[in-house]
Order: sequence, then C-alpha cells, then structure tokens
Amino acid sequence: MHIAITREVSPAIGRCELTHLDRRPIDVTLAQAQHRQYEECLTALGCRVERLPAEPDLPDSVFVEDTAIVLDELAVITRPGAASRRPETASVARALASYRPLHHIQAPGTLDGGDVLRLGHTLFVGQSGRSNAVGIDQLRALLRPWGYRVEAVPVTGCLHLKSAVAQVAPNTLLINRDWVPDDLWADWDLIDVDPAEPFAANALLVGDGVIYPAAYPATRERLRERGIRVRPVDVSELIKAAGGVTCCSLILAARP
Repeated sequence: MHIAITREVSPAIGRCELTHLDRRPIDVTLAQAQHRQYEECLTALGCRVERLPAEPDLPDSVFVEDTAIVLDELAVITRPGAASRRPETASVARALASYRPLHHIQAPGTLDGGDVLRLGHTLFVGQSGRSNAVGIDQLRALLRPWGYRVEAVPVTGCLHLKSAVAQVAPNTLLINRDWVPDDLWADWDLIDVDPAEPFAANALLVGDGVIYPAAYPATRERLRERGIRVRPVDVSELIKAAGGVTCCSLILAARP
C-alpha cells in the first residue's frame, strides 16, 4: 500500500510563480476537475489518497512534491527556492509527521522536491534556479547516515530536474537530453522525448503504471512501444502553471 498526499488546487493558481513559461489564463474550475482525475489515477494504481485542503493564499500549493522528500526512513522538509512558496511546507510537515521522522533544510539552503530524482539509494538533485549548492549539501549530510548518495546535476532550460528526466520502468528513464547531461545514467535504458515535445519528460511511475500528461501523444507512443503501461491524464491547466504529474503528489510506502 502506498499513500499519496495531494492538495486541492488553490483558487489563486493564476498568480503562480513562472520562470520558463509565459503567463496564460488558467481555468480554475477545469484545473480542479483535472486534479481530481489525477487523484483517481493514483487510486487506480493502488494509492490511498490523502487530500489536503486548498490554500487560497498560496497559488502554487497544489504542487506538494516541492515541499518534501520522503524516503523509507525519514522525510526532509524542503526550503523552496521561491520565497512565496515557503509557507506551503508547514501543513505538509504536519501531514507527514504521522508517517516519518522529519528533518528540515535550513537557510540559506534552498531545495525544491521537483529537483530530486531518486534511483535506488542515489538521489540526483538538480542544480536549478530553485535548488542551490547549500541546500544540496545539507541534503547530502542529512541522508549520509542512511547510506544514500546525493549527486548534483546541472539543469538548463527548464524549472526542475524532473522536468527533464523521470523514471518510467525499473531500469528505464525518459529524458530530454537538451536540458540535462545523459552520461550520468550510462547504466540505464534511455527513452528520448519526441523533439516536438520538449516538456514531455515528466512522468510518474506508480507500481507498474505510469501517469502521463495527455498533452504529449508522440512521446506517449514511444513509451507504449517499449511496453510501458501508460495512464494518460489531462493536466493542461496545471501545465500552464509549470506543473506536471510528479509535482502534484508525495507518494510514500505505508509502514506496517
């Protein structure tokens, strides 16, 4: 059993932080409906969804992944790179306290969960505009006692590391090589995004299924050709807020 912590879409999502995208109007009602369908996909893949209430004053708060890194032994509450997002962490910390011991990234460190790709006992962390070297060093020190390795990864052209690379099968990654170096994953099977879909690398592996944005059909076909079970979900309004399918949940294994 896995638990998926989510949060309802804020009615203020139209005021979200944007770095690599132009601002476009967001249909809040449609975004909320799309988010519910996303939660239904999580349930269908075996997760128990625990939904936090919307935060009317925190436009980006639906993107709960950025607020924490959850491992089997502990949870690390992040310090998001955008100052406007730092108040999001308090309610997520309260939700996680029932499941894991909590540790925190401290100032001047910054770290967004969307920059953290866990592959076994190695955590690859994007050096992005949201996660700095101090935050990455703090994470490395926090996780060393549990035998985790933390590797910094240069990221260009996108917001977070997981905008550029994500796990889609036990030994397979989906990647946009224009945004991250590919030599870090020499032992992995790499699937390239379709060149016409540069934002298509964000995918959420849950069990043996992959939740995947319906907006990227060419790349989705590449996944299907490799035998990957894809569950398309329309997140078009969340994409306008620089969101993806990984950032809308925190998934953790339930302890006995």
